[in-house]
Amino acid sequence: MNWAHMILWFVLMIVFLVAEAACPVHLISLWFAAGSLVALILAALNAPFALQAVLFFVVSIGLLIALWPFVKKFLNPRKTATNIDALIGAEGYVVTAVDNLNAEGKVKLGGMEWTARSTDGQKIPIGTLVKVDRIEGVKAIVSPVKEEVNV
Repeated sequence: MNWAHMILWFVLMIVFLVAEAACPVHLISLWFAAGSLVALILAALNAPFALQAVLFFVVSIGLLIALWPFVKKFLNPRKTATNIDALIGAEGYVVTAVDNLNAEGKVKLGGMEWTARSTDGQKIPIGTLVKVDRIEGVKAIVSPVKEEVNV
């Protein structure tokens, strides 16, 4: 039995497990800990060090490639769009003139009035059709919709 190789694989396995415990969100080190365990078992069976090293990498990378897509689904659940996300790109009308310098302006979006500011800082008069570029806190950041001219 080669104690040096066994100690090496045991220490690596502990290091990978500690790294995983320190950063459990990613589940990357766990697969290398499993590869270290396989190499440790091979070292206990007096397998050549080259075989131990090759199987360490094969098992570690194999588990990472095979299981990462499944683990990723559980770690990063899909985001559900909220009402605010649905407003991005929506169109509405200015009901109070938008003036960034005076911190004034309201738009009507989907039946509700929102405090509004202009994307590029220009004043937007009442009645202008605008599009929501983004939401910042409770303010809709809007820009006028360019009317297409049909010739």
